[in-house]
Amino acid sequence: DLLALSEPVQHHADRAELLGLAGRPALDRQSVVQGTSVVSGVDLGGRRDASGDVGAAVAELLARRPDAVLGLATGSSPVAVYRDLARRHAAGEVSFAAARAFLLDEYVGLPAEHRRSFRRFIAEELERYVDFRPGAVRGLDAVSADLREACAAYEAAIAEAGGVDLQLLGIGTDGHIGFNEPGSSLASRTRIKTLTDRTRHDNARFFLSLDAVPRHVVTQGIGTILDARHL
Repeated sequence: DLLALSEPVQHHADRAELLGLAGRPALDRQSVVQGTSVVSGVDLGGRRDASGDVGAAVAELLARRPDAVLGLATGSSPVAVYRDLARRHAAGEVSFAAARAFLLDEYVGLPAEHRRSFRRFIAEELERYVDFRPGAVRGLDAVSADLREACAAYEAAIAEAGGVDLQLLGIGTDGHIGFNEPGSSLASRTRIKTLTDRTRHDNARFFLSLDAVPRHVVTQGIGTILDARHL
């Protein structure tokens, strides 16, 4: 797994490499970084645990701007970060009382209370340990009768909140960000996606069987993610 964390970068090419876009001649790399000031990738393959660095970046942001808007990722990558933030909160080093947050994605058909939903994951891994206000953390509506309208409403809610200040990201084994598989449009917005067989196999460890893994998700698009001010 990889984590993206907030720190200064010297070259725009770094971001293209993080997104798996290096070496693609048709890509205007400058466009990849427009509107987003910092990004870096840290390999967590047993060499270095970056959770403290990422936790510090979140804590520093909230110290400067208590009402910041956070983008929250799920899966195995951010768990250590959320534990670090819980520790900082217990020590009185950070407060989420004025902050808001938006989740990155969700499995279609899973209600928020489902034990494998990403909304419940965030509730159990982070919310219960810190002091978000009720309703301050918003997830995608993956059980809506009109998923396209639900995705459009989610985009509107992010915009109304002023956009995401800092987005946490995990990168899948095939390079997907959120549930945007390699080759996804850089301009894509929150939408419905079909999971690849590889991603379903990777996520089967969280379910009773491969057959239980949903085949469809709703996810922020690459364009939505790139609108965040920090990644």
